[in-house]
Amino acid sequence: MSEGTAQYSTGKRKTAIARVWLAPGTGNLNVNGLAADEYFERASARMIARQSLEHLALTDKYDVKATLQGGGHSAQAEALRHGIARALILEDPERRRALKQAGFLTRDARKKERKKYGQPGARKRFQYSKR
Repeated sequence: MSEGTAQYSTGKRKTAIARVWLAPGTGNLNVNGLAADEYFERASARMIARQSLEHLALTDKYDVKATLQGGGHSAQAEALRHGIARALILEDPERRRALKQAGFLTRDARKKERKKYGQPGARKRFQYSKR
């Protein structure tokens, strides 16, 4: 891709979806119109959201604008990390190996297991009474 253009990608985790636009800039990270530090209350979620940029030492070279939907804050942070990693590869395919080894490109496919009929939950059974 040509230098200076914005890259678009999506990242997912459980039911959270992150739509990510990555453009050359100064390191701003906007999520749903807010700065990432305001949007993510927990320090761990802020750290997870920035991991793919920090792993390649590109924190101050790109501006990230993202819209997040669904899930909770932890899943949204992981979806954002996934989306940023995919956008970084579109920008420069040479980064794929480092991001893949760090595990940022793997879509975490685990989801909540559905409740089954005849049971109170996904795995739990109703109490058995012998007499």
